[in-house]
Amino acid sequence: MKKTLLAAGLAAICGLAASLALAQTQGVSKNEIVIGTIQDLSGPVVVYSKPVVNGMRMRVDEVNAEGGIHGRKLKLIVEDSGYDPKKAVLAQQKLLQRDKVFAMLGTLGTPVVGATMPLVLERNLPHLFPLTGAGIAYEPLQKNKFQIFAPYPDTVRSALRYLMKSKGYTKVGILYQDDDFGLEVVKGAEMGVKDMGQAICERTNYKRGATDFSSQIARLRSAGCDFVVLGTIVRETIGAMATARKLGWNVDFLGSSAAYDNNIPKIGAKAVEGFYAISVQAEIPDYATANTRLKRWMDDYKKQFNEDSTLFSTGGYTIIDVFVRAAQKAGPNLTSESLNAALESLTVPRDFFGAPEYAFSKSNHLGNKRGKITQIQNGKWVTLTDYLD
Repeated sequence: MKKTLLAAGLAAICGLAASLALAQTQGVSKNEIVIGTIQDLSGPVVVYSKPVVNGMRMRVDEVNAEGGIHGRKLKLIVEDSGYDPKKAVLAQQKLLQRDKVFAMLGTLGTPVVGATMPLVLERNLPHLFPLTGAGIAYEPLQKNKFQIFAPYPDTVRSALRYLMKSKGYTKVGILYQDDDFGLEVVKGAEMGVKDMGQAICERTNYKRGATDFSSQIARLRSAGCDFVVLGTIVRETIGAMATARKLGWNVDFLGSSAAYDNNIPKIGAKAVEGFYAISVQAEIPDYATANTRLKRWMDDYKKQFNEDSTLFSTGGYTIIDVFVRAAQKAGPNLTSESLNAALESLTVPRDFFGAPEYAFSKSNHLGNKRGKITQIQNGKWVTLTDYLD
């Protein structure tokens, strides 16, 4: 009888402890997990954020239709940064203080991530899989900070090294956005040319939002560059290459993963033919070459959002999917600590999008560090390599 009462008492205490732990976990209730993301819904890279949000919502809807995660539905709250770090900080404060999010997922943009991530981590909350190739997303190794998208420096370095070997480029110049994103691309370019016993031939930059690149292109051309690395996004990539072609300069260009986007060949047309870029997460969805599972997914996406899917749609979908896998593994008592432990032992196999395997450990919070080289040929992206070491 005493043993029975003791066992019952211990069970009650354990149950109370679990309930108290749950009550102390921001954004996690009996029926709901609140997650947040900061995207550019009104600024220069809205072309990325709209499909990202669609992809995230698609996977959230699927998970909720299947009963959620250990009985809890996902609630996704999206805030706009306008790609402005100051505006992003205000959005982050709202998500943390008013919306009480449990975790931040897929925040877009290096400047935005740099400004907002410390606010999340200081509250002991997860900051997961931001859409940036900057090292700050996973370095230094820190609890609650995980990334699946390969870093700009690593991928630019390996792609540049590969192209210099195979194409014989010897005078590499760089045009980059004058911010943290651009400097990460510069870092990769510097390492790549150094690996080949070279140095950067010429470097020049532009302010975020610039539309005129004539002086920068003239400077690179005058320096005799035979290859140019671009630390640019969509609009600036097209602008820089169109300027070069208008001046009759047919030099080859390489962009980072930020420039691997459907809109570049669609809008840039002939001016961007031959442009190289890096894919780190998946290949741009192409119905003509897609596998059966991907075609079904593309059909579902178009039915739900009345538009074609993009690479960033798959990225948003994958961000939620990896979080769901980790949260399921963390068990019914979801906390920052249990999610952190689950992620540190998580491996996600290659999927129907063509993404790489993602794997984490206690000493490594970067799920992937490799990228593929792609090129625009006849108005379409063509994959030239598998993931490079």
